[in-house]
Amino acid sequence: MTGEQDLVITEVRDDAVGVVTLNRPDRLNALGVEMTTAITEAFAEMDRERSVRVVILRGNGKGFCAGADVKADGGPAPDSEGRGRVGATYRAQEHLANMVLAVRECQKPVITVAHGASVGGGLALALAADLRVATPDTRFGAVFHNLGLSAADVGVSWLLPRAVGPTRAAELMLSGRIFSGAEADAWGMVNRLVDEPDLMDAALELAASVTRNSEYGVWMSKKGLWLGMDSPSLRHAMEVENRTQVLGMFTENLVPGVTAAMNRTDPEWNPM
Repeated sequence: MTGEQDLVITEVRDDAVGVVTLNRPDRLNALGVEMTTAITEAFAEMDRERSVRVVILRGNGKGFCAGADVKADGGPAPDSEGRGRVGATYRAQEHLANMVLAVRECQKPVITVAHGASVGGGLALALAADLRVATPDTRFGAVFHNLGLSAADVGVSWLLPRAVGPTRAAELMLSGRIFSGAEADAWGMVNRLVDEPDLMDAALELAASVTRNSEYGVWMSKKGLWLGMDSPSLRHAMEVENRTQVLGMFTENLVPGVTAAMNRTDPEWNPM
C-alpha cells in the first residue's frame, strides 16, 4: 500500500482484488490536476498487475468524488505549459477525459463504491466502471451546469444513457438535478444498494463472483460486452463472439470446466 498522504492509495489484496482509494477527504476527493494524474496512473498500475483480477474504486471520507476542484492550485495540466488559451484549456480537458478512459478501458472488471457526493467527474468515474455499489442516499448528478458548461462532459453523454436509458438521461442532463442512489438502483444503474457500513463487503462479494471464473473468460466477457454494445448489428457481434470462443478453446479450460460442473466442484482453471 502507498503512503497515507498520497492523493490515491492503491492496495493489492490476497484475494486477487485491487483497491484504488481516492484520498483527499478534506475536499470530498475533488479532481485537481494531481489527483487526476494519480487516478490515471493507479489504473495503469492495476492493469499491469498480473495478480489483480478485479479493481474496486472507492473514496475516503464523506463522499466518493465531488467532481472537478474549481479551487485547485496544483499547476497546469500535462503538456499545457507554454500553449495559448485554446491549447492549454484543451489539454486540461483531455487530461480529465483520459482519466475516465483509464477506468473504462481497464482490462480488469472495475467496481465503483459510491457514497455521499458522487457528482460531475465523480458521476463519470462511477459510470465508467462495469459494476456499481451505492447507498440509498448517495448523491449522483451531472452538475456541470453549475460551472456554466454542458452536462455532456468526460464521457457522461455516452455512459449515462447506457446506464439509465436515453429518456431518463435527457432529464438528468438537461436539469442537472441530483438523484439518489435509491433512484439509480430503480433505474438499473446500480448493482448493489446497501447501507454505508456494508459498502466494501458488498463490493468484495461482487468481486468474488467474478474472480471465481477463469481469467480468460472474464477478460473476454468484459471485452465482448462493451464491443457488443457498440456493434452495428447482431451479425457483427456474433462474428466477434465466434472468434472469442474459438480462441478460448486453446486455453484448455473447457475440460476442467465441464468436469467441475458435472462433479459439482470448483474448477481448477489453467492460467492464461
